[in-house]
Amino acid sequence: MWQSLADTWWAWIVLGFALGVLEVLAPGYIFLGFAIGAVLTGVLVGLGLAPMGLPALIFVFAVASLVAWLVLRRTVGVRNGQVKIWDRDINDDR
Repeated sequence: MWQSLADTWWAWIVLGFALGVLEVLAPGYIFLGFAIGAVLTGVLVGLGLAPMGLPALIFVFAVASLVAWLVLRRTVGVRNGQVKIWDRDINDDR
């Protein structure tokens, strides 16, 4: 059952949208890379460009997710000065 479901393009697209919903619920660009990887894998399967077989599709999904995460990290990652470092406590004014 899982083998035939993994070979269908729409299953990957649905997984991508589900991971996108998880990203909305838990923001931080954690699930967004996986969501983009799943949608990209679904597009590749739909176009017939992805290799068939569950291990090969999982590998394509992993590589696509890693590339998407690296691009996201580069474009919307941590900016300089974004993190506030407190050097004193507000209760020290007594």
